[in-house]
Amino acid sequence: MTAPGHTSVKPRDGVTALADRWPLLGQHRSLVVYLCAIVAIDLLAIGFFAVSTVFRWHDVLTFTALMACGAVCIEATRRLGMPAGVSRDLLSAWWLPVALLLPPVYALLSPIPLQILLQKRVRETVAYRRVFSSAAIGLAGCSASVLFHSVVGDLSALTTGAGVPILVAVGCAALFTVLNTALIAVAAHAAAPDSRWREVLWNRENLLLDVVELCVGILVAITCGLNLALLVLALPPVMLLQRSLLHAQLQAAARTDPKTGLLNAAAWQREADTEIVRARRTGETLALLIVDIDHFKRVNDTYGHLVGDQVLAGVASTIRSQLRDYDVVGRFGGEEFVVLLPRADVTEARRVAERLRSRIGRMAVPADDNLVTVTISAGVAIMSMHGDDLIELLAAADLALYQAKEMGRDRICLPAAVVPRPTGPGPRPPLAKPERP
Repeated sequence: MTAPGHTSVKPRDGVTALADRWPLLGQHRSLVVYLCAIVAIDLLAIGFFAVSTVFRWHDVLTFTALMACGAVCIEATRRLGMPAGVSRDLLSAWWLPVALLLPPVYALLSPIPLQILLQKRVRETVAYRRVFSSAAIGLAGCSASVLFHSVVGDLSALTTGAGVPILVAVGCAALFTVLNTALIAVAAHAAAPDSRWREVLWNRENLLLDVVELCVGILVAITCGLNLALLVLALPPVMLLQRSLLHAQLQAAARTDPKTGLLNAAAWQREADTEIVRARRTGETLALLIVDIDHFKRVNDTYGHLVGDQVLAGVASTIRSQLRDYDVVGRFGGEEFVVLLPRADVTEARRVAERLRSRIGRMAVPADDNLVTVTISAGVAIMSMHGDDLIELLAAADLALYQAKEMGRDRICLPAAVVPRPTGPGPRPPLAKPERP
């Protein structure tokens, strides 16, 4: 799911827009329909399995103990906070045992208390995100629980050490992970249709975390099945793992712009400096682009800052989708983006800039009954041709961007020469060659 944003829809006919009070209504229609459908299916599943389940004291006690362990983990890591957007934790270490050891209705109910605790004690976000997360986790856990119970039958078999029940548990845990990831990925893609599927599905880091969660969840399930008291021994290592995981995510979040998901200015500069040093050492070419959204203030003034944020996110997603994995892209502030293209010469830099201009020009963001479209201007600078360090390249690309705007916007420009940034008042000199659309 995407990072929380501020709702800023302008009143119509003197009445405050519903999206101000109900943020879900400000999302894409397809996303609203999908979220409501998943929550409705989850509620129907809870009702169905609640009616068909015989509640036993031992099951209730096991469920309560596992939820208490999850609550202790949340409280122990609460001071670290939680990064906005889709964050990872090890709460599956408590949800998976519920799915494997107890009837399916408990798997459907288990995310609810922990999501409420996260909302109240860690980070408050819009309610529909918590509700959807609970539904997605519950449905994934219910599916894993139904499969495990139908194949294994005797739940105590997991604690005997037999190979078949453990292999089935591994398969069910994998099913839980796949379904949960898929449900959330569909929502993330519906929120940002221009994003690539591989950005919202697995990458190498997420796959490693999924394997860790799977292993920890099965070990806790076996421990819990042997003796509930052994959870006291399982709790400290899970807490330590979760604390380490959240700490790493918070470090990554400190490098990221919250509205676009790109590197922030400071992190981009560090990455760019590293690439420039490498290019100097190897003698390879390198290009720098500064991309600016034309007349972005008009978007905010006409449609509100919520739509403006969606435009920023859409432009960022389009830029990222058109670049290579090792290109360095960040938000430089406001409506400006910076792109570093290692091993790119003049021809490649022009081609990439023109492709970005063309793709962003075809992008449309829905706003009420309208579709918001924007264009971009871009300034391009080449290492050794327009500068030898990051400051010189930024100054050259900035001059080229200024020239592109002076010539009517919706175009790209390259500097004709290396000239220092003007320090006094007055217009900047025309030092760029335009690339007309």
